[in-house]
Amino acid sequence: MAHCIVAAAEEILDKEFPVLDHGFVRLVDYLGSDERIVQSARVSYGSGTKTYRQDKGLISYLLRNDHTSPFEQVNFTFHVKMPIFVARQWIRHRTGRVNEISGRYSVMSDECYLPDKAHINFQSEDNKQGRTDESVPAELADEVLALLREDQKRSYETYQRLLDLGIARELARVDLPLSLYTEWYWQMDLHNLFHFLQLRLDSHAQYEIRVYAQTILDMVRLVCPMATEAFEEHKLGGKTFSKSELDALKAMLKGEENPLKGRALELFEQKLN
Repeated sequence: MAHCIVAAAEEILDKEFPVLDHGFVRLVDYLGSDERIVQSARVSYGSGTKTYRQDKGLISYLLRNDHTSPFEQVNFTFHVKMPIFVARQWIRHRTGRVNEISGRYSVMSDECYLPDKAHINFQSEDNKQGRTDESVPAELADEVLALLREDQKRSYETYQRLLDLGIARELARVDLPLSLYTEWYWQMDLHNLFHFLQLRLDSHAQYEIRVYAQTILDMVRLVCPMATEAFEEHKLGGKTFSKSELDALKAMLKGEENPLKGRALELFEQKLN
């Protein structure tokens, strides 16, 4: 099979999809599609033409049973603009290939992230790294935005003043805030991209990276609709259970008492919900 061309993907190539207040995701290029997945999976069989239903079933089987190598045949390259604090979370996914704008060579733009009032929240009491779902009172949200805006403005003015004084860009940038926007080209194969999306679309992930993940998922769906459907069915919408949790499920199905107690039972019920 020759180079895969997906009409729906061709329509969005090089188009910016806005995210947050100044960010975007742009699909620069893709290599492969659902067809490439099934072709690579069947290579040892010397497969002929298969039906859509057979291809869809095969992809679902592969994903459900963690046969990952066929999905690694598909690659995506994105151009992403995001706040630096989002980029620092993003880069933890080490299987991607990244080339980021450099503040040593370029003058950074005066664009910083300001959250929408609906996403200004108090610290969660039961999640050390998260925030509550409820927004803070309107007056407090206004105060928070004013404080952020003031510090961002002062920080960039200091940066610009240092540049005007002839200070090296690599030094002038050191006081810029984490809310400043950065850009990079990011490439990843579909197997690892699904892993990224599974983690970053989770409700416990920070809102600001979840919206990027959702935008990328929508793009991937255009290139690999069958693989994306299987991912949403088996990974994104599915759960994994430990041996003791499976024993508890079997007991529940038989109408027996749940053998899990205490914290183990609480975590198990959270999975079911």
